Amino acid sequence: MPTHRMKLIIQIPCFDEEQTLPLVLADLPRRVEGFNVVEWLIIDDGSRDRTVEVAREGGVDHIIRLTNNKGLAAGFQAGLDACLKLGADVIVNTDGDNQYCGQDIPKLVAPVLAGTADMVVGDREVQKIEHFSPLKVTLQKLGSWVVRQASSTAVPDTTSGFRAYNREAAIQLIVVSKFTYTLETIIQAGKLLVAVDHVAIGTNAKTRESRLFPSMWSYVRRNSVSIFRIYSQYEPLKVFMSAAAIVAAIALVVWARFAYFYIFEAEGKGHVQSLILGAVLFNAAMVLAALGVMGDLLAAQRTIAQRTFERVRRIELQLGIEPSHYEPGAKATGHPKTTGANAGASTGKTEDREAVRL
Repeated sequence: MPTHRMKLIIQIPCFDEEQTLPLVLADLPRRVEGFNVVEWLIIDDGSRDRTVEVAREGGVDHIIRLTNNKGLAAGFQAGLDACLKLGADVIVNTDGDNQYCGQDIPKLVAPVLAGTADMVVGDREVQKIEHFSPLKVTLQKLGSWVVRQASSTAVPDTTSGFRAYNREAAIQLIVVSKFTYTLETIIQAGKLLVAVDHVAIGTNAKTRESRLFPSMWSYVRRNSVSIFRIYSQYEPLKVFMSAAAIVAAIALVVWARFAYFYIFEAEGKGHVQSLILGAVLFNAAMVLAALGVMGDLLAAQRTIAQRTFERVRRIELQLGIEPSHYEPGAKATGHPKTTGANAGASTGKTEDREAVRL
């Protein structure tokens, strides 16, 4: 039987990265131990500059060209889908602003190759980044702690976009957030029991301001909302029942106040407002509890939908469906291309594809 050729695809979501993309590409490896093929892919998220031309000039093998700016989360998901259909055994995601050191990719994929992790997140060790203020470091660590509690993982830098996924982990993940993929994929991986690990990685000098967050407080607000929203999707019963318990406890305190004055002070008529407030709070607690039950039922439906999506994706991969918005990259890189039509051959799945057709 022929030996399976291991393929690594490095994907780079880009939006107007004409200036920084050459720096990113210059730092990416073309050979990584454990892989027969290393290819590069960019996701052009509706760039208005020469990002695509610069990518071709830099030797990028594959281009996913979205028609308009859909956001980082949508770009990341489009990249995962394309990499799978192009036959990737391992996918590395890095950023187009040259934040991460490409030379650390062998270190990043090592736990995946060793079979000890399905997903590896690069730890920037934010306290060592010079342009991060003490306040930003504190907020990063606090946010990462919250995500660790929500995901039951041990990732110290949950907002890091420098990640490696094996094929099975990438097939299972689906991003529904319109804002960012970093938090959602970690919480989702933890709930799906995907083996998650982390390694320390280096960072480069700052090239530009973040386009996702206009200010520090915008960063805090958006990430806080994202964490709550994502966690509520996976643990609605816990979230809403906890809120219901708190509101019900306050209602009992208010009722106890009324009871005290009614029994011991004979002033019940003067504290009817406490009785009414307690009733309103108790009704609110019941509504929250009902929302928790409904959310739990919807979470079960979401799990079924996610498993259906996973099976559809596997069928698409077996059939060799080409990636959407695909364009070939540089034509003279000397590195073999794999299109959706022959992706199955590179992973030994031609027979499976024929079986599905029959």
